[in-house]
Parts: sequence; C-alpha cells; structure tokens
Amino acid sequence: MKSKKYLFLTLIPIFTLFYFNNPEKEHKMTFISNPELNTISGLNNWKGTPIDEKGNFQNLYQPFKSSFGDLLKWQTSKNPQKKEKKNETRRLSVKVDNDALQGDADYLIWLGHATYLMQINGKVLLTDPVLIDNLFLKRESKLPISLDNLPALDYILLSHSHRDHCDEKTLEYLSEINPGVTFLTGLGMKDVIISWTKGQMIQEAGWYQQFDIPGLDFEITYVPSRHWSRRGLFDENVSLWGGFYLKTNQQSIYLMGDSGSGPHFKDISTALGEPDYCLMGVGAYKPEWFMNQAHISPLDAIDAFNEMGGRYFIPMHFGTFDLSDEPRMEPLDVLIEHESKLEGELLRVVLGKNLLVGK
Repeated sequence: MKSKKYLFLTLIPIFTLFYFNNPEKEHKMTFISNPELNTISGLNNWKGTPIDEKGNFQNLYQPFKSSFGDLLKWQTSKNPQKKEKKNETRRLSVKVDNDALQGDADYLIWLGHATYLMQINGKVLLTDPVLIDNLFLKRESKLPISLDNLPALDYILLSHSHRDHCDEKTLEYLSEINPGVTFLTGLGMKDVIISWTKGQMIQEAGWYQQFDIPGLDFEITYVPSRHWSRRGLFDENVSLWGGFYLKTNQQSIYLMGDSGSGPHFKDISTALGEPDYCLMGVGAYKPEWFMNQAHISPLDAIDAFNEMGGRYFIPMHFGTFDLSDEPRMEPLDVLIEHESKLEGELLRVVLGKNLLVGK
C-alpha cells in the first residue's frame, strides 16, 4: 500500500467527485486557444482545445471516465508482482557527461522520470523538473547531476500540473537562480505556478499552438495527450495537459508528457512531421485496467512510436518514482524484449549513456 501513496492521495479527490457527479454524463463541447499565439497550419477541421460547459479541459477522443470504486478496487487489490517488486535490487542509474554541459554542441540528458536537460542551438531547456523530494515523491534513483551544476536555463517546459511533473519547491529554486528563464506550458497553468516564480514570463498554449519566442531559431509547439489534471480538491481539469514538439532545421524532438493510447499520436506526426526523437513514457502503467487512460504501456508506446514514424525511441517515466504496481525496471525489460517490433532504434540512455542530439 505504501507504494501507491502518491497516486492514492492525488486521485482520491477526483474520483470522489466523479462518484457523485456521474462520470457517464455527456458534456457539450466548445473550443478555446490562446489568441496571442499562432495555431499551426495544415490541421483538418481543427477548432481548438476542447472544454466542457464548466470550462474544464477534455481529451480529444476518449473522455476520462472512472469511479471512486475503481480507485478503491486498485488500492485494496493484491498486486501479483508485489514480491517481485520488493525483491528487485536494480536501480536506475544515468551518468552525465559533464564535459557536454560546457560546450556549444546540442545535447539531451535524462535526469529521471520526465525531466530532460537539453541544449538546442545554444538555448538550454529543462522539461518537467522534479529535482527535490517532497511529501508525495521520493526519488528511488540518484539525481545524476547536482543542483549546483545545472547550467543557466533559458526555458522550462511544463507538460501539466501533476506533482511528478510540476513541483513547487523545484520551480521556486529554479526561478530564484534563473531570473531570465521563460516558462512554456499549457492553458490554465499560469494560475498554478505564478506564485512559485519571481515574475518571469509564463506563456500558455492550447494544443497545436506555437510558442511566441522572439529570436528563437527553432519551433516549440504544444501538442495533445490523453490525460487529465488536478492538484487540489476543486481544480479538476482547469489546467491543460499535453506534450511538446520541437523542430529545428536539422531535427525534431517529440516529448510525450503523460498520455494514454489514442489516435492523437498519429495526428501529431501528420500535422508536424515524423519526429526524429520520441521521448516516450513507458512506466506507471500497472494495473493496466486502471492506468491505461493516463499512462501508456511499453507495448502500446511501441505502437504509438511506429504510428508516428519516429526514428529514435527514448524511454522515460520509469525507475525514478514509485507510482504503480510494476517493478521499477520492468518497462525497460519489456522494451528490450520487444525491441524487434520497433520500426526505429531504441536509445538506451538509461544504461549510463547520454544522448547527444545529432551525434
């Protein structure tokens, strides 16, 4: 039960409300976007990011439906892999080439879970940083770089508001030491993070909108995922969730954020092109009957990668925090076992090898 504490504490409010508010109810949809940002061209019949009559964000294809009973069923059911998980001795270990941080070359370094430190065309970006332990989350893998050695940041990309992707203490720390940083995130996220920042710019985008960054010589687009959002009792889906698509003249990077399976993966590659690098979440997926709406499994991630036409598959969202029933390193084992199904190459950065973009 201890291993499920974070998701239990996070999910119990939303499922309590679902239980009393009838999750099967059909909602009338309207569509919104940030009028100050451009929506990419080439989208067929795109109206904007969907919201219901209460102003809450919605998924494109599969509404998030569950019940308090499902939560209790998961919490009280026996994990068939409990013994295997308890006896697992392996730990995620990522080694950082500190020399790469000093040069001008592009790099992409995984810091665990959904946190990537990258340099592209001289700009330094950090995604979904959770670098400091908190009440809900304790790292099970060592942070591969000390906070003191982090380079100066130009941009922080936040996929959504969940605590394993958006951490108050981390953002307060990063805001303090990076006065010129800009936050790039989804609609509704400014209200979540503004009190943790030091007055830095926060730019919010709807799905398929490009961030407006003067002087930046590559594009960053916010793209759909199949997920949900909540931090407290009364903020169900009031902030948007999604991923990012970064495109330079030489290469493209897709960062999934959190997502269940769905047609949106193919939609993204159709709209923006087949990505070179796909940073795909593969963990926190068991039990699948409960998790599949929000977290994709390793095998489904392979299918999504193939549908997108990706070139390099980079796994993430496993081995760092204890969020679900599977053993911490199982997602990587599944990927390696089924590597032949990939219509591209698996980059095993988790084995101590950093990915240098373009190398």
